[in-house]
Order: sequence, then structure tokens, then C-alpha cells
Amino acid sequence: MTAAAAPAPAITAVLPALAGTIAPGGSLADFIWFRTGGPAEWLVRPRDVADLSAFLGALDPAVPVLPVGVGSNLIVRDGGVPGVVVRLPKSFARIAIEPGERVRAGGGAMGITVASAARDAGIAGLEFLRGIPGTAGGAVRMNAGAYGRETADILVEATLVLRDGRVETWPAERLGYSYRHSAVPEGAVVVEALFAGVPGDKAAIGAEMDRIAAEREASQPLRSRTGGSTFKNPPGDKAWRLIDAAGCRGLRHGGAQVSEKHCNFLLNLGDATAADIEALGEMVRERVKAHSGVMLEWEIQRIGQGNGVSGG
Repeated sequence: MTAAAAPAPAITAVLPALAGTIAPGGSLADFIWFRTGGPAEWLVRPRDVADLSAFLGALDPAVPVLPVGVGSNLIVRDGGVPGVVVRLPKSFARIAIEPGERVRAGGGAMGITVASAARDAGIAGLEFLRGIPGTAGGAVRMNAGAYGRETADILVEATLVLRDGRVETWPAERLGYSYRHSAVPEGAVVVEALFAGVPGDKAAIGAEMDRIAAEREASQPLRSRTGGSTFKNPPGDKAWRLIDAAGCRGLRHGGAQVSEKHCNFLLNLGDATAADIEALGEMVRERVKAHSGVMLEWEIQRIGQGNGVSGG
């Protein structure tokens, strides 16, 4: 049932009914930032939380489930992603301001939208979300951070639809946050997050968001086919500095290149395969290891099958 050009391995299963949409062989390259890679076996967009809950509850437990937001931190391998990929539609992007300087955001709401809603309500402390190029659900899952703050600093609770269809609201403490990591279970979808800020001046909040936007524009290749930060910062250092010191700035492999503007970003120059991008990342890791003794850890998620490249 997958796209003929890059078939994902078929899983024999009959999908439950869904009020939303199910696209067999649904393209992921159409919306992930790198604009390359194979299809989902089934790309599922639920109508609402109840729809998603009923679908997952009835889905064969053997079928893997992977939530994907806007794909700013993904390499989708060329062989595609077996099973169900869940993408939350705009109905999951609602934002509401609540008493006590709190912002409730759907899992599909973009970080910039959450930050802007907080600014308009005079809520400070969420400005860094302006620099997070993904969804609220993705930020909760990976403890996304930028400019000295991270999701763990502002999250009160998150609502999850678990792989078996149960809907649970977890306090932030239960998410076991560490650097770019959480205890969100495999196959669970973050459908809502409640963030807390502090009272602030709208103009000052807006000025800080503008500063973050300008800094990102000046330092990151935002207008290219790229992902977010490729590698985690090792303790006490910066991944980009180690990559630069190892002589990897501008390094190419196939249609992929290490950004010259910010060398912790990889670029699709136009015709890169996912295999090109991942192999380039592994070349960078090996060169950094040889130069500094540090083996960088991937921050970008690599999902799916089909390129034969491995690494930790």
C-alpha cells in the first residue's frame, strides 16, 4: 500500500476506522524540513483527540506508531517508515490563555504561535519558543530548548494519547526530563501541553522575541532544506565548535553539505537522498572523534529503513 518509488516494508494489518484521513504511502518528504526520504506506510491525520484515541485503541498492537510534527528534527530514511505515522492537523493547534499566566496549546501548535500568544497576553518566560522550529508536541517530547531555556522550565503538564488509546495527563515531573530527552512512551502522541510563564511587559517580551528571531536569521541556514541542530552539545562544549575545529565546515557528501553558516546544520543542496545526509553526519562524527576524542550524539531523529547507515 506504499508509494512504488520507495516502498516501506508492508505490515499485514487492517486499519481501524478514522474520522480523519488515512493516506497509504503518504509522502513525508512533502513537509519535513529536509524535503527528502521515503513515505509512511500509512500517514494518519485524526480529526480530534477522541478520534485518535479510538483509532489507536483498535489498532493492532503489532503495528508501530510514530508521531511526526513538522519534521524539523527528522531524517526520514529512503526506504520509508513502516506502520502508522500520525500527523496532527490544524484542529490540534488551538491555543488558550488561562489564569495564572498559563498557556494551553494543542500538540500541533507551532512554537512561534505559542510564544506570540503569550506575548499578546503579557506572559513572559516563553519567548524562547520563538526559536523552536517545531510543534508544542514535539517540544514536549524532546525537551526542546534554545537561548538558555528548555521546555522542562515551563511545562506544567502534558496530555498524551498512549499507544493503546488511553488518554492521560501527565505532570511535568512524570516526564523525567533530561537534555533533549523525555519519558514520553514509544507510540504515544502528545496532544496538548500546559505552559506557565510570569507576568511581563508586552513590549519587552516582543523585543526579546525579535532579538531571538534576528539571531536565528543571522546564524542559522533557515532558508535552506535543512533540519534543526544535528548533534547534541556535549557537556561543557558546543557541537558546532567541535565540528568546525575538525575541519568539517562546508564538507560535502553526495547532495548533502555541512552548512558553512552554522556547521551543526546539515543541508540538502537539492538532490540529496536521506542516505547522503545521514552518511555525511556519520563522517562528521568520525572526524570530530579523531580530532577531539568526542563522539557526538545525534540530536536529529533518524527514522525508517533503507540506507544501511548506522551510528549511535
